[in-house]
Amino acid sequence: MREEDIAIYLQEHPQFFEDHAEMLAGLLIPHPHGGRTISLSERQLLALRDKNKALEKKLHELLAFAKENDELQLKVHQFTCTLFDVADLDVLQDTILYQMRERFAVPHAVMSLWDVSPPSAEMMTFADQTAQPVCMHRAMYDTAEWFGESAEHLRSFAYLPLRNAEHSIGLLILASEDQQRFYPEMGTLFLQRIAEVVSAALQPHL
Repeated sequence: MREEDIAIYLQEHPQFFEDHAEMLAGLLIPHPHGGRTISLSERQLLALRDKNKALEKKLHELLAFAKENDELQLKVHQFTCTLFDVADLDVLQDTILYQMRERFAVPHAVMSLWDVSPPSAEMMTFADQTAQPVCMHRAMYDTAEWFGESAEHLRSFAYLPLRNAEHSIGLLILASEDQQRFYPEMGTLFLQRIAEVVSAALQPHL
């Protein structure tokens, strides 16, 4: 008889366990971590403990993720408030890049505004057609040179198109030597919020 047949039989005849309760009480099975045998009830208790540990770990991860989100939301809020106090375009650009480094701990940040520095045709098309931030492990088009001598050390990039209601007005690029700081599969909700705040702050000056 195959093990599958036994499993099917027990599933189809649950009264078997009631009819043979004494046998089940005395049944010994291998300990899940080896070394000895234990009763079926002990094995069930161990399984419940393992499940509880897994649930506690998952809960801890969720709480940590929630705390991280709360901290990021606060930083975005503080960032927004900071930009409200800036009236000069040059100072505003410097403030945005400074905030990226100091508040968000992004080691490298550059920004280009089309009214000040017209982009290549490829970059303009990308910015106009991209509604959400894009993360990747390589620099796009000619943007690596925007980072000067640091370019050869950068391993991850986040491209944040800056937009008004109709089209792009510029591009903010965040970069890091850490390959896992920005990666294609990461969520971009907070990057999108930053892009929206920066776009709104810049528009009155363009």
